[in-house]
Amino acid sequence: MALSILHSRARVGIQAPAVTVEVHAGVGLPSLSIVGLPELAVRESKDRVRGALANSRFDFPAGRVTINLAPADLPKEGGRFDLPIALGILGASGQIAAEPLARHEFLGELALSGELRPIDAVLPAALAARAAGRALILPRLNAAEAALVSGLEIFPADCLLDVCEHLNGRKALSVHQQVERSATPALALDLAEVRGQPQAKRALEIAATGAHSLLLLGPPGTGKSMLASRLPGILPGLTEAEAVEVAAVHSVSRHASTTPLAWRQRPFRSPHHTASAIALVGGGANPRPGEISLAHHGVLFLDELPEFDRRVLEVLREPLESGQILISRAARSAELPARFQLIAAMNPCPCGYLGDPSGRCRCTHEQVSRYRARLSGPLLDRIDLHVEVPRLPAEQLQRTEPTAVESSATVKLRVEAARSLAITRAGKPNSALQPGEIERDCRLSKEGRRLMEQAMQQLALSARAYHRILKVARTIADLAQREQIGIADLGEAIGYRKLDRESPQALNLPPARSQRGA
Repeated sequence: MALSILHSRARVGIQAPAVTVEVHAGVGLPSLSIVGLPELAVRESKDRVRGALANSRFDFPAGRVTINLAPADLPKEGGRFDLPIALGILGASGQIAAEPLARHEFLGELALSGELRPIDAVLPAALAARAAGRALILPRLNAAEAALVSGLEIFPADCLLDVCEHLNGRKALSVHQQVERSATPALALDLAEVRGQPQAKRALEIAATGAHSLLLLGPPGTGKSMLASRLPGILPGLTEAEAVEVAAVHSVSRHASTTPLAWRQRPFRSPHHTASAIALVGGGANPRPGEISLAHHGVLFLDELPEFDRRVLEVLREPLESGQILISRAARSAELPARFQLIAAMNPCPCGYLGDPSGRCRCTHEQVSRYRARLSGPLLDRIDLHVEVPRLPAEQLQRTEPTAVESSATVKLRVEAARSLAITRAGKPNSALQPGEIERDCRLSKEGRRLMEQAMQQLALSARAYHRILKVARTIADLAQREQIGIADLGEAIGYRKLDRESPQALNLPPARSQRGA
């Protein structure tokens, strides 16, 4: 009887900490015990493993078998340890060679027949295995996902017997060949399909260039959702490092996946306004990613923003600043990435027609105030661009002759050129600049400082809004290929703070109607 040691991986958030599977087969009454903080699914693996070994024509040790999953203070969950536990038992009982075990990492759930079943969160484990310099043996259905990691030797297997034949040198498993990944994002909706709305399109281009957050404000049916859905088509593609981060987040989520064809496509998430706080930021007893993490390095679109529960929206405040979310529970905590670009849309009032030339709005000042009070000031202060999307006249909608409408591909070229300036200058988009970097890269002329002082006084801007205006102005100057922020750039950036410019007196609301006169 002997000791067998194998390597595997647990799952904690989007991390894959190393787990050493130690199996000792000794003398004593026949028994099998698993220690090392195993959860229910891991404790149940003793029955799955026993059945898989019997149906694969292996002998189960007759003595006392002890399995230790180290480190002991790390919770172990799921069926991912079935394969290493079974191989450890075979190694400790001398039925397979022990020497090749140290060169591999093992993942996989076992059926009673010995068949290997797929598991979740494979990509983080593959990244960790590559960093450790070991090959990875896993179920065949997980091989395509693991192959997204370049430079890793992957051996997919169909059953336990195949793995044992490979380790014993009788029949080697074939190395999985990497599928060619798409170097360019998939085709997206075209911005040319949106009629009119030049100011909103300009704001969308600025938002795409600097990764700025954007709020579209206007009556129903004016194209707010159309504009938002076309943002991915003008965003720069993901870099290799960003694509790996996005794929790792999607790997640990049970409701999303990454394929080689969508490798460089930025995520676009659009949760319904009935979504809960946990659905938005993630959570659960074993924390899993929410919508803001699934939108990492992509777009989170919140349509009908005031219809979301206010407590749900408030949880966005910290991730918008930090780019990550820390989910803490009694048993464990997980830190998940959440560097998303927020795009939101809303109507200006409960009926939706405040300020419309038709004069259809009959909402009172109190009704509009209550409607907009669903959005807190701190949340609105974190949104860089507030843009009005007005109703289009009929002649613009009916226009069929060719016009000078730019396609998404044309706009994307300008966005990529301007974004590259920011990356060269600071190594990040302008929206991610820190205060010290803002002072260095967003310097204003004497006239610009005077204009900002006037804006701060007249609009009662916060220090956060002041910095966000400067970052937007920096992006506008980048689009114009200007090194210095000009007065026109700064004025345009200030003009995009629509909700800061609107005071209750400036809304031109009809007087409140009394109950008697209603």
